[in-house]
Amino acid sequence: MSKVFTQMKRTNLDRIDWRLLLTRTRYFVFGKEADKGLIFRVFIYLILIDTAYIYLNPIMYMIATMIKNAQDLLDPSVVWVPRSIYTGVLTDAWTKLKYPNAFTISMIISTSVAVLQTVFCAVAGYAFARLEFPFKKFWMFCLLLTFVIPLQVIILPNLIAASTLGIMKTYYPIIIPALFGHGLKGALFVIIYRQFFSTQPKELEEAAKIDGANVFKIFYKVMMPLARPAILVVFLFSFVWTWNDYYLPSMYLNGSKEVPLSMGISQISAELAQQAKDFGPSIFDEPLKMATSFLIILPPLLLYAFTQRWFVEGVERTGLVE
Repeated sequence: MSKVFTQMKRTNLDRIDWRLLLTRTRYFVFGKEADKGLIFRVFIYLILIDTAYIYLNPIMYMIATMIKNAQDLLDPSVVWVPRSIYTGVLTDAWTKLKYPNAFTISMIISTSVAVLQTVFCAVAGYAFARLEFPFKKFWMFCLLLTFVIPLQVIILPNLIAASTLGIMKTYYPIIIPALFGHGLKGALFVIIYRQFFSTQPKELEEAAKIDGANVFKIFYKVMMPLARPAILVVFLFSFVWTWNDYYLPSMYLNGSKEVPLSMGISQISAELAQQAKDFGPSIFDEPLKMATSFLIILPPLLLYAFTQRWFVEGVERTGLVE
């Protein structure tokens, strides 16, 4: 009798173990929640890997092409890994771009515009978020209108105004609009600040007013220190967009010898096209374009590599992901 009871007990334990194993396996594969299981994680990682490949593939191809020598360029079996590293094309691109001079110009323009837009767009964003003034909704509509209208529509009046003021072929037409929160994507930066300041508690302003602070002190002493995430996002956006902008420099600096890096690739492309027309194409034409592009995008890549952690946190805290 005791043997039969022991055997039945073991059978029940085996059933319990099998049920527990199946339950754990189901939780591991599908998860207790929809976003906790193995299938969901594999799906997410596949999407992330595919997205990363889409962005990294051109950069990897760019680097692999610009370091090939003549033999590797003529060999169809050499695609990603060259047999030897050749830096002559990169040196040639550095020389043709006049890289130190062009880099300095791009840095001055991009930093100036980014700093001015970071400060003055914050003023406008705070006003739209916290202050009451006449025709507030109308001015907000005008702000959105400047964000919607393409720059190409209003470039002709801007060129006429710059020519009348005698500031063509200078950097002033690119930098001055940033003083008024306009410039490249200025309306978007105002909206970012407005979104951030709207989420701050009103008790902070009320406490500052009780202590005798006016509007300006509240803005600079209370709100701006809290707006560090928005400041970082706006500064990086403005810097990178101004650095990569080709349209405005090509309009205002056309014919100038002192040009930023964004205009370098077009000048080199025109030079290579003329050489191909006169002497025939060269196998180093494409690697030279790749090296030029790499030198232009390298500073923003390094900037993002060192600031991406704070940039992502800033995007989340400013409400851009909502």
